[in-house]
Amino acid sequence: MSVLLFLSDAMIPLLIFVIVGYGLLTGCNVYDAFIHGAVRGLKIVVQILPTLIGLMIAVGILRASGFLLWFAGLLTPVCEWLAFPPELLSVAFVKLFSSSAATGLALDIFKEYGTDSLQGLGVSIMLSCTEAVFYTMSVYFMAVRIKKTRWTLPCALLATLSGIIMSIFLAHAML
Repeated sequence: MSVLLFLSDAMIPLLIFVIVGYGLLTGCNVYDAFIHGAVRGLKIVVQILPTLIGLMIAVGILRASGFLLWFAGLLTPVCEWLAFPPELLSVAFVKLFSSSAATGLALDIFKEYGTDSLQGLGVSIMLSCTEAVFYTMSVYFMAVRIKKTRWTLPCALLATLSGIIMSIFLAHAML
């Protein structure tokens, strides 16, 4: 166990020494390469910043307006028929746009129902096996300037739906 703790503490400094050592051996100017990469990274951040701000504002508006609660209330009969906790609908919807906002909703579920409840287990598994599809697509596709996403969105939504279904199935199996 102490070896693993040492490795986890030493991994980043070791990686830095390996990179600098490789640069010295190959004659590469590591500092200039670092500065060049940092400048390119900042340019990408500036390019995707409007998209990030728009997504954050949209999620904030949905959460503050009460739309998520209304949406969950609307689908409650269907959720009960499917043995899907309706409290998780808002988390599943928000997770498509923002992992951090979904985590905030999950903490609310933990406070209200507990971590070992069906809702708590379901939201825990759901957050770990789904992705913020729209956030990921907008950020990464914009960063590499991809305009035509083809089958990415339908496949990502299908994978997310599979993750949501399996998370509830596993939560039921654990209880």
